Amino acid sequence: MDKIILVKTVMTSNKGGKIPAAKTILHKNRFMLNRVRNMSIQWYPGHMVKTKRQIIDSLKLIDVVIELFDARIPDSSKNPDIDELIGNKQRVVLLNKCEMADENITKEWIKRYKDMGISALDVDSITGRNINRVYTLVKESVKEHFEKRVEKGIVGRPVRALVLGIPNVGKSTFINKISSKSSAKTGDKPGVTRSKQWIKVNKDFELLDTPGILWPKFDDEKVALHLAFIRAIKDEILDPEELAVKLIEELVSLKPEALKDRYKIDLNTDAFEVLKNIGRKRGCIVSGGEVNTVRAANLLLDDFRSGRLGRLSLEKPQI
Repeated sequence: MDKIILVKTVMTSNKGGKIPAAKTILHKNRFMLNRVRNMSIQWYPGHMVKTKRQIIDSLKLIDVVIELFDARIPDSSKNPDIDELIGNKQRVVLLNKCEMADENITKEWIKRYKDMGISALDVDSITGRNINRVYTLVKESVKEHFEKRVEKGIVGRPVRALVLGIPNVGKSTFINKISSKSSAKTGDKPGVTRSKQWIKVNKDFELLDTPGILWPKFDDEKVALHLAFIRAIKDEILDPEELAVKLIEELVSLKPEALKDRYKIDLNTDAFEVLKNIGRKRGCIVSGGEVNTVRAANLLLDDFRSGRLGRLSLEKPQI
């Protein structure tokens, strides 16, 4: 059963029944910013507990862990429980969806992982960027391990890797791309893969896919928001207007031209007004000339998630 904590939408009524649409929108305008300041997101479906056990059971079968992060939010898309789960297993980090992220910031992340002694590579499972370099990187990471196996007379076994990542980070798309087949189920929503699957890439390389896994509690609100921005958390449990307002606030701080260039709007106002301006520009109008802010919010979130706002990185490595 899903474990969900979130702010509920404010409902309005009067003695005569429902408040007219225009008044409801004005009511929302007045209270929206107070609501988003207190936004809380938690999501830990029951199947993720089972996945955690599967990961532990699978470690004895594999040589290396391939951990996928979203290149736009490498810190937030790293499950903090994974380090303890995999122990001393060799690890390769792939910064997926790199062609949606700022290229220079991604290079900084790659350098940071290498400084930590972790093999890392920027990849894009949709375009295929650097996918052909993954096997070489994995093979290099387990070279010493396999040399010891040869000394013991154990030869001929392929390299076996466990693919880990949060929901919607692109694990299944990555596996399908590297194996040139559609062995793993894919979808632009969290929770598509629900069981572990072995996939043969070539005669010397096999992958074990697992469902995306989060952790039981998000202590940092920004982490939870970043996960929601990339749809690692189900949209169905979130308020799109609240989420869009938070995204606008962050983009205005980090890269305001992303909004200006896409929507041709003025940003010298509060975030909810910016959302309404986006709605006006994109024809999200209801009867009476008011803006359908839910539709505008979903439009903005879709534009961010698809890369139509340009190459954006929401996180930089800490120095």
